[in-house]
Amino acid sequence: MRNMEFKEQMHEYSQWRAQLVQTIEMYHQWRSRYGMNDAHSTDIILNIVNGLQADRITLAFVAEFSRGKTELINALFFAETGVRLLPSSPGRTTMSPTELFHDEKGGSYIRLLNIESRLEDISLAEFKNNPDRWLQIDLDSTSPTQMQEAFKELVATKQVDRALADQLGLWNAREAAEQGIINPEKVEIPCWRHALISFPHPLLKQGLSILDTPGLNALGTEPELTLNMLPSAQAIIFVLAADTGVTKSDLEMWHNHVCHNRGGNKQGLAVVMNKIDAMWDDLADENGYDDSIRSQIKTSALTLKVNEDVIFPVSAKQALLAKVKDDQALLEKSRLAALENYLANNILKQRKDILLGIITRDIGFLVNESSNLTSASLVHAIAQLEEFKKIDFQNEDMTGKLMAEMRDRQNLYMANVKNFKASRLVFGVQAQMLVDSFAKEKIDDIIKTTKHDMAKSLTTYGMKQNIRKLFDELRELLQDSVDITNETRRLVKAIHKKFNDEYGFKEIEPQLFSIKHYQIELEQIFDEGEVFRSSARTTMSEQSVVINKLYSTLIVKARNILRLANADAITWSNGVLTPLMHQIKGHKKQIEGRLQMLKKINESKDSIIENIASLEAELEPLKRQRDELKLIINAMHLDVDR
Repeated sequence: MRNMEFKEQMHEYSQWRAQLVQTIEMYHQWRSRYGMNDAHSTDIILNIVNGLQADRITLAFVAEFSRGKTELINALFFAETGVRLLPSSPGRTTMSPTELFHDEKGGSYIRLLNIESRLEDISLAEFKNNPDRWLQIDLDSTSPTQMQEAFKELVATKQVDRALADQLGLWNAREAAEQGIINPEKVEIPCWRHALISFPHPLLKQGLSILDTPGLNALGTEPELTLNMLPSAQAIIFVLAADTGVTKSDLEMWHNHVCHNRGGNKQGLAVVMNKIDAMWDDLADENGYDDSIRSQIKTSALTLKVNEDVIFPVSAKQALLAKVKDDQALLEKSRLAALENYLANNILKQRKDILLGIITRDIGFLVNESSNLTSASLVHAIAQLEEFKKIDFQNEDMTGKLMAEMRDRQNLYMANVKNFKASRLVFGVQAQMLVDSFAKEKIDDIIKTTKHDMAKSLTTYGMKQNIRKLFDELRELLQDSVDITNETRRLVKAIHKKFNDEYGFKEIEPQLFSIKHYQIELEQIFDEGEVFRSSARTTMSEQSVVINKLYSTLIVKARNILRLANADAITWSNGVLTPLMHQIKGHKKQIEGRLQMLKKINESKDSIIENIASLEAELEPLKRQRDELKLIINAMHLDVDR
């Protein structure tokens, strides 16, 4: 079956990632073996390794109710169980956002967060770190039937007072009135706010994670889905119904909750036109059926403003049936293969490219530094050997002159050390200003004050003005950090230039702290904050609900970004001058080695040939060091200078 191709490519991706981790660990051992390790480089390397080991390919499935989204997930990934694993029968729509993954430590389970948790000023991310707040049902991963029974909780609902439903953001009078429901005493709502499912499916074990989001209302009332989880997914599969095309609610979901939060970037977006079996007509010829599908694809592409080649007509229901019954003809008729190929050949490749880009950015500088220093040591040793071969060591004046030159170089080295310490002190003051600009206390003071002012606001207008004030103050704080960053970058460049110009250090472009990606992320949050502030939903919602939503989503996200910037600034400032320190140590080693050799030759002029041979032998470890590094760099397949 075609799905095997996705499984095989997922397995290959998992193997590639494991080999990359192994190679990076070899590089770390290489640095340790040759005395290049330091706290800064170790932190960078360990962070990369931990990130790779925890990496997941997240596929988010987004659709309005009754588009067959959960059936599509069953057909794509879980058909080999022989059952409809996730509930997707008519009238059995998944009610709570659901994440499927493999938790190696936690085992097999379904965790359910009660819907009333929405009333608490706690984010979903915080709830995930507290398993005690979830109802846990253990799963028997060897029994699809037991799992199928447990998953019925995903569609559970209950009746509550309309006032509570309103507080939870699950009652919309206008939408209810359109359905002929006016002022009911009780309202049907989902039992669960969020579901986490872990079991050892082969794809999940290899790092696949699936996010199933139920309908426009869930996205509108759970901002964390739209603001945090969907943007971080490697791919979003947006599901339409083939017989209806793009409806008004589909289009609202597409614009407000899919495209907007990916910054307009449509990479990693696929559209599935499901339920094409509804268009099957035994009385019509095959050409007419194909023409109908092509027409629907063209119309949907124009409406959604995407290329036609990312729209996939599919019958998930028939694909699942075909896989369970091993019916190749029906599977081909379901047209699932094109979507599976897209996931295998596009999404996995995109993720691999993204990871390589991140690793090249984070580790490329270290690798370049290692390569430059290793090459410089070898070149210097070869030059010294050639120089020694030409010297007449029987001439005492000549050896005396060489000894004097080396003493001068030793004095220069001491001056290097003194100047380096002075430069590091100056840089330390500037770097502390940079770190302090992202200080948690500054951020929390702004957030705490504005939250207090919002709570005191007597009008919606006053509350909205305080929301604007909050984001304006955070923007000002960010601008201060930008200014300090630019000044710090200028200082680092000046220090490197000084050592390059005055002491003849090999020019290594300094790794400069960048605030740009934090700026982009925060500006996106500020834009989302303005949309949130001016939305009709904010105007109509109870003040405490608005404040809780704002602080549990946008503000938590902004604080986390600034916290990461703070940690990044600390790590960078601790290590940015390390390459200079390595060069100083390298100079010291070269000077001491040359002085020792001169003394040895001077004391035993009869053994010049032996000493030259000794110098030649010392080239071998340097060549081995260089060759080992080349092999490691080649194994990494990184786009770095060599």
